[in-house]
Amino acid sequence: MSRARQPPLVTGISPNEGISWTKVTIRGENLGTGPTDLIGLTICGHNCLLTAEWMSASKIVCRVGQAKNDKGDIIVTTKSGGKGTSTVSFKLLKPEKIGILDQSAVWVDEMNYYDMRTDRNKGIPPLSLRPANPLGIEIDKGRFPQKDLEALFPGMSADFTSENFSAAWYLIENHSTTSFDQLKMAVVNLKKQANKKNEGSLAYVKGGLSTFFEAQDALSAIHQKLEADGTEKVEGSMTQKLENVLNRASNTADTLFQEVLGRKDKADSTRNALNVLQRFKFLFNLPLNIERNIQKGDYDVVINDYEKAKSLFGKTEVQVFKKYYAEVETRIEALRELLLDKLLETPSTLHDQKRYIRYLSDLHAPGDPAWQCIGAQHQWILQLMHNCKESYVKEQKAWRYKAPQQVVFVEKLTKLVVSQLPNFWKLWISYVNGSLFSETAEKSGQMERSKKNARQRQNDFKKMIQEVMHSLVKLIRGALLPFSLKEGESRQYGGWEMKSELSGQWLTHVIQTVRLSYESLTALEIPNDMLQIIQDLILDLRVRCVIVTLQHTAEDIKRLAEKEDWVVDNEGLTSLPTQFEQCIIHSLQSLKTVLDCKPGEASVFQQQKTQEDVCQLSIGIMQVFIDCLEQLSTKPDGDIDTAHLSVDVSSPDLFGSIHEDSSLSSEQRLLIALSNCRYLERHTFLNIAEHFEKHGFQGVEKITQVSMESLKELDQRLFEMYIEFKADPIVGSLEPGIYAGYFDWKDCLVPAGVRNYLKEALVNIIAVHAEVFTISKDLVPRVMSRVVEAVSEELSRLMQCVSSFSKNGALQARLEICALRDTVAIYLTPESNSSFKQALEALPQLSSGTDKKFLEELLNKFKSSMHLQLTCFQASSSAMMKT
Repeated sequence: MSRARQPPLVTGISPNEGISWTKVTIRGENLGTGPTDLIGLTICGHNCLLTAEWMSASKIVCRVGQAKNDKGDIIVTTKSGGKGTSTVSFKLLKPEKIGILDQSAVWVDEMNYYDMRTDRNKGIPPLSLRPANPLGIEIDKGRFPQKDLEALFPGMSADFTSENFSAAWYLIENHSTTSFDQLKMAVVNLKKQANKKNEGSLAYVKGGLSTFFEAQDALSAIHQKLEADGTEKVEGSMTQKLENVLNRASNTADTLFQEVLGRKDKADSTRNALNVLQRFKFLFNLPLNIERNIQKGDYDVVINDYEKAKSLFGKTEVQVFKKYYAEVETRIEALRELLLDKLLETPSTLHDQKRYIRYLSDLHAPGDPAWQCIGAQHQWILQLMHNCKESYVKEQKAWRYKAPQQVVFVEKLTKLVVSQLPNFWKLWISYVNGSLFSETAEKSGQMERSKKNARQRQNDFKKMIQEVMHSLVKLIRGALLPFSLKEGESRQYGGWEMKSELSGQWLTHVIQTVRLSYESLTALEIPNDMLQIIQDLILDLRVRCVIVTLQHTAEDIKRLAEKEDWVVDNEGLTSLPTQFEQCIIHSLQSLKTVLDCKPGEASVFQQQKTQEDVCQLSIGIMQVFIDCLEQLSTKPDGDIDTAHLSVDVSSPDLFGSIHEDSSLSSEQRLLIALSNCRYLERHTFLNIAEHFEKHGFQGVEKITQVSMESLKELDQRLFEMYIEFKADPIVGSLEPGIYAGYFDWKDCLVPAGVRNYLKEALVNIIAVHAEVFTISKDLVPRVMSRVVEAVSEELSRLMQCVSSFSKNGALQARLEICALRDTVAIYLTPESNSSFKQALEALPQLSSGTDKKFLEELLNKFKSSMHLQLTCFQASSSAMMKT
């Protein structure tokens, strides 16, 4: 391993004192092997490596920098030897400050120049620099308001460098509490400063006279010596030689001084040029600084520099300044274009838009950038909306999601508008109130111009908002209500394949989505007249939802026939009426949010046409169910799948009940349908009418009236069918039974009792009673009354057709008529009573009490023998049905 070198040692420095930037020579040992070996040099603690010039291992030349310490060591550091030591020190002197306009006989390093960038907002030119305290006494700032001083001295200034300087203003502002003696001292100070300035030129000349006096004294001494040593003979020649010497000396001096003066002039020129470059470095470096700051995005710095340059050099007549200022303007114009491009870029946040608008305003960009930005945002929102529609229309065939495509599209579209329109609206509000240019009400001129422009463009902006609202509404109509678009609008806003219309449930979801969007837009304080078109859309969607829901309800009710299981409860009802009522209630409940009016919304039923359509649909729903009942009750036996009738085991009377495993006959289905009709008329239809009224339906009375009439017509048809099925066989068996065995009313035996034909008729009537009682006890009076009417009417006809009766025949006929009448007494009606009365009137009257007694005995015998069979005809607690 090679031996390490010794650390550097400084043994001398020349000169050993001086001001900052003094050039010094450092001598010593081991000061490095070369320039690259020198890695550190400090004098009085200041790093002087940048100005160091390595000469040899024992010599280094550098300049002393600005240091905090007045005296310090000289430390050299090398790669090879490390950090060194010093046996000498350097003393740093404080330089005498010479102003930039002060005359000096020596060269001055103007390092302490004024940096224009240190005070950007004031823009004070270098030539206006003066001492901060020209009076030389203590400054005592007064508390006089600046506005009051400006009003007191209009057009004047307290700046003593200004052309409009006001001494009174300056004294009030800086020396309002200064005593008179101090002010007299200030006058003395001002006079001293003035005398010093006047004596400056004379002192400058005096300082350079010593050189001339020395040269003059030397020439005079030479001349005197020549006069003392010379003679008269050589006087002339010596004088001539002396003159030649003097001329040559003068020429030589001129030559020497000419070179010196030439160098001085060149130095002065260089000095002046450097002074100008240094003094106006701000302007000369500004184009490059602008480029750098633009690349870094420091637009505020660029604008401040531009404003300062404009105030200082905007009206300059100096060609070099004009040239550089023109370059600055070129850069600023490019910046304007860049900022305008960024402003019109989309998407962009409101914060960035405001920032770029303020930059362009500060740069005095032509036109109205804020309005251009509003227009660009408007077009961008419209484009986004149409792009959204096009993207969903293209995906129609490949759509595989549960939610319908139109519903997802409306959600996406409204979300887009609600997310973009607030920034658009806030941008306009900022444009109107002028806050685009200042958040603190500054720059009133720009604010006033902005407000004026906004007033002129209010109608244009209103049209923009209306265009966005119209596009939103028409795009939604094209997806959900295509029939509401005009002919020319279908291509632009439509294009959807309407395979099937949305259900009421999805339309309700869409209505909720549009309502939320409307509330969000209302929160922006957008005028209601601009949003009215959305309210119209919501109303149309609500109406359509009601119509579609009622239509689907009618279809659901049609399918109720498939759900009829013919299982009968205690009251003779199946589940069909309850299912019908629940279906309608569920439908109306699903419409509750649609029918309820949000703030600002109109009633769904405000239009007469809507009332009529809803009324007809409601009537149609009721009629569909009535048709369903008729279809079920009149369906042939072969069309019934697996319908069975079961009887409630809690029924008090199971006489004639149908076993659960026996198929229903057409008569039983008629009875069940009649029982259902009775319940519908007395309960279901009235309940449904209440629900219609509760949900605000119009024309409920008409719906109820028409439905009731149709139900009663069905009930009557079904009842007549059942009576026809049951009464006709009984009525038809009477005449053959009466005349069986060649019976003759004129020639017959003494009555022994009621004949069999009447007993058979009663048994058939009892069978009807049993069948009806099994299905519905409430139907028994109604059915039995009509059967009795039919039998009594036929019996009356047959009696009236007999030409004559024998005594026995009349007694037999009266026995049978009275037996039937008394048996079915609880089911007699005015019509049946009249028929029995007519039948008895057709018979001869009983002449003796014996016959009456005999007739009564026979009747009692009949009632006693058939007591069990006739139990069903006994009076019960049930009230008879009035027909």
